[in-house]
Amino acid sequence: MPSDAERAPGPCPLPAPAPGPVSVAVQGSAHPGPPRVTELLLSAFAVNRGVTLPLGPLTLIAGPSGSGRTSALRAYEALARLGAGAELHEVFPRPGACVPERARPDAQQRRGFRIGCTADGPEGPVRPEVAVQAEPELRVVGERLTAGGQVLLRTALSDPRRRAVQAAWHTAGSAPVTRASLPDDRLGTALLPLRVAGKTPGQRTVLAAAEQMVVALRSVFPCAPRPDRTRGPVPAGPGPLPGGCDNLADVLAGTRAGHGGGHALLVDAVRARRTGPVAVLLTEPYDPGRLVRALLDRADGGRTELRGLVDGDLRYTALALALLTGPGVLETDVPGELPDALRTLTVLVDGLDRSLDSRRRTELLGLAARECARGHVRPTGTVTDASWAAGAAGVTVVHLDRD
Repeated sequence: MPSDAERAPGPCPLPAPAPGPVSVAVQGSAHPGPPRVTELLLSAFAVNRGVTLPLGPLTLIAGPSGSGRTSALRAYEALARLGAGAELHEVFPRPGACVPERARPDAQQRRGFRIGCTADGPEGPVRPEVAVQAEPELRVVGERLTAGGQVLLRTALSDPRRRAVQAAWHTAGSAPVTRASLPDDRLGTALLPLRVAGKTPGQRTVLAAAEQMVVALRSVFPCAPRPDRTRGPVPAGPGPLPGGCDNLADVLAGTRAGHGGGHALLVDAVRARRTGPVAVLLTEPYDPGRLVRALLDRADGGRTELRGLVDGDLRYTALALALLTGPGVLETDVPGELPDALRTLTVLVDGLDRSLDSRRRTELLGLAARECARGHVRPTGTVTDASWAAGAAGVTVVHLDRD
């Protein structure tokens, strides 16, 4: 078994974890719920080295430019996509950018990175950690899945000439482990439900841990509203809201038609001071029905198109929509085998306070906290300074420092 210092097997030269510059302040307590990610492990990823980030129902990752807060969200999104079965080249189109700063290649010119997480749930804390070789070619070189202090899955790259890793998972039957080859471009944990028979108690333990991990990692929505693309009319037609919120007007039309309660909450959330009291947030056909545009219908009888709003109001509207709706509206992978009551949507927002004045960011944090209390959403956002959120109930604040 690999030592704690190694964290994951394989020839990829990765720096040993070092104490990370992280401090945490938590107000309130986490609520129980379905499988959810509670820690992000950045052993060696971009500017982050030896960092463990605790994640609550509502988490703010604060730090100055260059502290690694954006790369932390990038690692979270990468794990979510790997958990859903995506291939490495899809998840890491620029793998060299993920290699730790000043990481030196070995004699074979190999460099890489290492990430992981912890998910809590019915099986207790489950932790996958994966070592990825970024150069000279992208591949998994080692992975380890642990639960209850026991290694349930271990993989290692034994022959660099083969596009596979050797895997061994816990069996606890007539043989203590089962050995097989797994592809070197996928997360092994996500493949276990397809490979483990579940005939022995040990196999069922492995299955339960892997399934909890996969469920926790899925239903992640990275939300990065781009006001320049949400202002004008957009093509009409069904379709979920993507992370950039480009089709905001079209999705607003759908929420008004099919999500009356959520739409009413959204109208209340986007009352913009510059437009006066908002009576209705509506949409209408534009350019002979091929396009749709969104408007704020004010109580004084006037109307304001979304294109007339400032960036802060547009970002606030898009983020509020993401928090108030859910997988049926948002472009996200949903564990279809789970009932709605057991689904938790994680919304990742890089620059949650970007372009928002003090009032808007406080209102958005309050909205996020209220939706967290319902138990169906777990927002995690980055901010430069979290002092304005000090003392907010239920908020986990993680401070990252560059040095």
